[in-house]
Amino acid sequence: MGAAGTKPEPKASMQSGLTSLGEVACRYQADEIRPEDLPMIAAEALTAGVDTPTLCELAGWPRHADARDIRDAFEQALSESGIELPDPSLARRHALRRLAARLIDGEIAPADLATDDWWETEVETAAERSFVSLIPQCGCCIEYTLGLDQRTWAAELRTAALALTSSPPIGPGC
Repeated sequence: MGAAGTKPEPKASMQSGLTSLGEVACRYQADEIRPEDLPMIAAEALTAGVDTPTLCELAGWPRHADARDIRDAFEQALSESGIELPDPSLARRHALRRLAARLIDGEIAPADLATDDWWETEVETAAERSFVSLIPQCGCCIEYTLGLDQRTWAAELRTAALALTSSPPIGPGC
């Protein structure tokens, strides 16, 4: 590595780029990244030192290109980089942890959790089960199932989110 205040060596930069691209692959597999954002992500990976023919091509595509073509190119670029797409259920479990962290950080409100199908997430740990069991299937379920006790529910949800985010990591992924 170079001296303090200098640029990192290319090898270190490329490793950082591969790690970032691996994280993007996990988030992509969990449907957290929209296809129209992938060309810009490809450009960022190039600046981080990851360089493959398809990544270069994708970086030049417009956001409004066909989503299927973008997905195909992104997956090809991952393959060329030696990055495998994670299992969808594992990617979803990692996304669940990020969701819990966002709830704890106040980035999202408890009611916002009912906007997706989180309650259908395949869970494996007690912490995941506790958190998911508190997520209602839809926004109207909050009112009908919780009534006036929404404050207690929100507190229990935050407690479960804290337990999930402080539990041991679930394995490789993002």
